[in-house]
Amino acid sequence: MAANDPRAMINALLKPWNDAVENPATAQQEGLHRLLKIYGQTDYGKERGANAIATVADYRRAFPVATYENYKPILQRVMAGEVGLLLTEEPVGWAITRGTTKGESKFIPMTPTDLRMRISAGRAMMNYVVSTGRFDLFAGANLNLNFPSRVGTVRMGEREVAYGYSSGIYTKYVSATTPIRSVPSQDEIDALGGGKTIRDWEARFELAYEKCKNENVTLVGGVAPTAVQFGRYLRRTHGVYPKDLWRTQIVTLGSVPGINTRYQPALVALYGPVAIREIYGATEGMFGQQRDERRAWVPNYDLFFFEVETRSGVKMLHEMRPGEIGSLVVSTPILPRYKIGDLIRAFQPPYFRCIGRDQWWTPLRYMWDEFMTFNLGRL
Repeated sequence: MAANDPRAMINALLKPWNDAVENPATAQQEGLHRLLKIYGQTDYGKERGANAIATVADYRRAFPVATYENYKPILQRVMAGEVGLLLTEEPVGWAITRGTTKGESKFIPMTPTDLRMRISAGRAMMNYVVSTGRFDLFAGANLNLNFPSRVGTVRMGEREVAYGYSSGIYTKYVSATTPIRSVPSQDEIDALGGGKTIRDWEARFELAYEKCKNENVTLVGGVAPTAVQFGRYLRRTHGVYPKDLWRTQIVTLGSVPGINTRYQPALVALYGPVAIREIYGATEGMFGQQRDERRAWVPNYDLFFFEVETRSGVKMLHEMRPGEIGSLVVSTPILPRYKIGDLIRAFQPPYFRCIGRDQWWTPLRYMWDEFMTFNLGRL
């Protein structure tokens, strides 16, 4: 591979993902064994005999499916200083959710290993660059609309633990290693404080405008509703749309269902004819990303272990039939067999969508939204 061949270098970074998608069963077996080696170094894993587990069936017998409420007492002890209960590394930071679980925020540790895995979200952008030849994307800037990496502190035992949002912690941690600059910097966003009011967000939007108005913004990443709100703020406050300021090539967005359907008209109206790529992630990790024009994401089979609870029982994610819906269970370096609370719909392999939270009415809402946006059943 030539040292100055960017296409070859990016293809090398994409290869583990592509190989895993071609053979998910093998990738999942290998991934499980990597995770079990990590679990075997923690108290939680040792209690369940992680080092002696050889098969998926053994894993399921030894490690029950667990929700956040099940893990909460252990996580609180980890926050108080008993790191080895669940982790093999000190956390880089503690991330909070935006209150999707019974209206309360969850606290999730982010470790160096976990953060290195979250870089996988960049696969959506890299696949776009390789397929289009638009390597000039790297000469521009990423419009950083992420949440603050530090919001406040909470007392656990004798410790005062700082917490923030996963997107901000991730951006702050990896900004030095990514090939494209993020503007404004995460430190500049953090300096505005961790407030959640309209005034707080308008201050962040104004910062982004001032820092980026003379930049060549080729990429927008972050949360889909925030990207829409920023575009509307520019129009309301400065009389311009993002498409008037920049020739953005691609938006890589996550955190809500329907990015390629419900959000697509607003994104195109605000940002112009951009490529839209969905990232499927959560506070707990980055689990998949869109890899082409088909409007669904492809799992990171090489990084995480994926199961689903369906009407016919627990099965592997890659075993789902097209049209089947199930509740996702992920195994990460931090949380074994964690029921994340999302419903997943399978399309033709290897494509999936998260259709919403695990509620009885979610499939009905999804079908209605698909019908109203003329997307029913379409990839």
